[in-house]
Amino acid sequence: MRVTALAGGTGAAKLLRGLAACLAAPDLTIIGNTGDDTEVWGLHVSPDLDTVVYALAGRLDVARGWGRAEETFHCLEAMAALGAPSWFALGDRDLATHLVRTASLRAGEPLSAVTARLAARLGLTARVLPMSDDPVRTVVDTTQGRLSFQEYFVRDRAAGDVVAVDYLGAPVARPGPGVLAAITEADLVVVCPSNPVTSVGPILAVPGIAAALAVARMVVGISPIVGGAPVSGPAGRLMRARGLEVSPLGVATAYAPWLRALLIDSRDRGAAPRLERAGVRAVVAEVVMTDPSRELALARQVLEAT
Repeated sequence: MRVTALAGGTGAAKLLRGLAACLAAPDLTIIGNTGDDTEVWGLHVSPDLDTVVYALAGRLDVARGWGRAEETFHCLEAMAALGAPSWFALGDRDLATHLVRTASLRAGEPLSAVTARLAARLGLTARVLPMSDDPVRTVVDTTQGRLSFQEYFVRDRAAGDVVAVDYLGAPVARPGPGVLAAITEADLVVVCPSNPVTSVGPILAVPGIAAALAVARMVVGISPIVGGAPVSGPAGRLMRARGLEVSPLGVATAYAPWLRALLIDSRDRGAAPRLERAGVRAVVAEVVMTDPSRELALARQVLEAT
């Protein structure tokens, strides 16, 4: 079975580990969110792409959910001592990724090619595709001002009420090489349990991707909302800012009209009739992944939902 996953954030990394354990590596393709990309100390950082690559390569710091395992932060400490911003905590091993990426991009290499090479260096055979080689940046308008996503989420810890969310550059961006084919040729497209607004939303904002999903063979999502609240992060307030109900139905609304089935937590089984009326098949599962066995179990349920 050829599976393509739309991914961003820590929930995606957990599910992708489970999917990778169920599938042959060449059968798994990941389309990663680049709306979170940012510049730190003059370096191009792609947090969601790196989280996916590190997770599948067994290099992810599982406790934090981001960055590399067995990390040190000597450079961060030295930069802080010199008065440089230190709120985005880049580790010493992680820095190598950003140094190579930045040098390659400045030399004219597209992000997709750089990502493929970095993934291969870490031993991945599954494909990791940036949603676009063109810059798309998520910005969040809050009662405290207009912020990049990293400023909002990491520096300010999601403080302030969200007024609006925009994806700068999306209207003129093009899907990355292989992205549309990965969607239309897959036997199954999986929308990971990621923030619908800031992890999946930027992917959908790239022209052509939603149209490809509309003709995909089968699209299954996993709700990141459990019991009326997000499993982690500020998805709830971001969904409300977009006029979406903070519920599995709100997730399905964000992915209408191409979502065919949605895995919902057992605590939300009461939402099944509303989803069915909206034309989305509800599949009750244990959505919260607290250990590798649950990652694997959820991945198997996703693959069986076809």
